[in-house]
Amino acid sequence: MNDLTDNDPAGRETLEQFAAARKFNKWLFYSFVTYCKGKVLEAGSGIGNISELFLEHGFHLTATDVNEEYCIRLQQRFAGHPLLDAVMQLDLSDAGLQNKYPQLHERFDTVIASNVIEHIADDRQAIRNCKDMLKQNGNLILLVPAYQQLYNSFDRQLGHFRRYNIKQLKLLLESEKMKVVHSRYFNAAGLAGWIVSGGLLKKKLIPKNQLLLFEKLVPVFKLLDTITFHGIGVSVISIANKP
Repeated sequence: MNDLTDNDPAGRETLEQFAAARKFNKWLFYSFVTYCKGKVLEAGSGIGNISELFLEHGFHLTATDVNEEYCIRLQQRFAGHPLLDAVMQLDLSDAGLQNKYPQLHERFDTVIASNVIEHIADDRQAIRNCKDMLKQNGNLILLVPAYQQLYNSFDRQLGHFRRYNIKQLKLLLESEKMKVVHSRYFNAAGLAGWIVSGGLLKKKLIPKNQLLLFEKLVPVFKLLDTITFHGIGVSVISIANKP
């Protein structure tokens, strides 16, 4: 997610709330970390909720965000960390990204964009930029909101252009000659809260008390994902390899 600025209080407040959701962040991180390797570029690092976990688990990390204020905050938060290679202001929607940052061409073993490409009108350009920064045989990890039918007031407030299903995300990745090696839905339990709070009640932000309850019940919700064989969820995770 992006835009830690006064003109986007929803984005800022949402990130701040999730900063306190340590169990949830770890659950999310462990859902894709087995596909991470080598040097990692994180697109849309925000205030560093997932960046922190990459560093804790021994990955060399380049943290990036489109928003300058986020980048300043990332630099302050992780200043001096031996595994932080750089903090960069980077816009995945920029068609000229390869020319602006030639030093990033095929530099990384892993690129991750968690809750990012749904914010970008030309999501194919975003995938193209991610692919350019990957080494051959590198992995791109995407997490995006699931099911266009669930698009509601939360999405509008957060600046989402769309939501995806597994098939749509696979076709998008394959359109840029990426090979999808793993796909799954994530967080089945989150569907109920998303539908009720954002769809029926038309709330603009995830209620804080709802997130606090969710945080306490993460072990139960992890079990629910296992029981449903990751066949439904509020998000989609896809891992694609650069041949």
